[in-house]
Amino acid sequence: MKYYIIAGEASGDLHGSNLMKALLKEDVNANIRFWGGDLMQSVGGTLVKHYKERQFMGFAEVIFNLRKILGLIKFCKTDVQNFKPDVIIFIDNSGFNLRIAKWAKEQNYPTHYYISPQVWASRASRVEKIKRDVDAMYVILPFEKKFYDTYNYKVNFVGHPLIDAIADREQVDEYTFRRDHNLSDKPIIALLPGSRKQEITKMLSVMLSLVNDFEDYQFVIAGAPSQDYSFYKTFIKQDNVAFISNKTYDLLSVSTSALVTSGTATLETALFKVPQVVCYKANNISYQIAKRIITLKFISLVNLIMDREVVTELIQGDLNKKRLKQELIKILDENERVKFFIDYYDLEKKLGGKGASENAAKLIYKSI
Repeated sequence: MKYYIIAGEASGDLHGSNLMKALLKEDVNANIRFWGGDLMQSVGGTLVKHYKERQFMGFAEVIFNLRKILGLIKFCKTDVQNFKPDVIIFIDNSGFNLRIAKWAKEQNYPTHYYISPQVWASRASRVEKIKRDVDAMYVILPFEKKFYDTYNYKVNFVGHPLIDAIADREQVDEYTFRRDHNLSDKPIIALLPGSRKQEITKMLSVMLSLVNDFEDYQFVIAGAPSQDYSFYKTFIKQDNVAFISNKTYDLLSVSTSALVTSGTATLETALFKVPQVVCYKANNISYQIAKRIITLKFISLVNLIMDREVVTELIQGDLNKKRLKQELIKILDENERVKFFIDYYDLEKKLGGKGASENAAKLIYKSI
């Protein structure tokens, strides 16, 4: 069978790579063509476009890059027509993927969506478009199935792929990790400022402003694979800061606490049982628009899944040195940390067991 997969950004690349591995187990003759990144490329198949070419964060950034985005959409349609896949699989990345899904459905291509757009967060009216344009939806968050049920749209809850990604990774020896990356023996505070240049620029300076106030700790920046060290270097003014690229899971496995940009990383940090403060700051125009259309009580996946505040969220103006310092002191307190561990274990139970990628792949293969 011929599979055309469209994923965006680092998390989509991770989940796409695991889905590809699972598809190849189901269909040893699978011919896979995809939009993704290095992880998907390492599995095999043919990479069409790397996600680095289309990283646009927020409403304002999308508007400023509209011509480029429209060009990529046109290119994608042509590429699909030339490939003639048996199924198109969309992974998250709703702004781009829902546009292609509408066209693909009109062209009679089977359309499957792995990892739902966050229609439960804003613009729920998109559910009607999804019902029209997507033949099968595979969701990874337990509350998503209930949400879609209210719209009379049957979806498949397959579990969360991060459970697999974390469980299947190679274990790290802390002594070796510290030695290989020239880290001190101080407890580590991990800084996860995101993967896009816009969000790193907004977040990292505030995170690094705390370094001199916590001299008994080693601060380590988790570098995204999509960005070079030269970009991060412009923000680093202190000595007690290390940089490690593309080793986020290894870093979290040896960290005492973390400052994390809102997104998939908040859930990853929780699954490693690391106490965290969630940070979010966007372009002011994008923030003002988002504030008016997003109806959720929380922005972090941890709090959304638990339906209560487990981790503190510092959003826009609240993300400043004074507040961030206060919250970091809290999560370093041993009594507070015990509460995190208990909540994190409950969170993991809600996400279900292993096998999300395999569950989705089996359903996709069976349907075609």
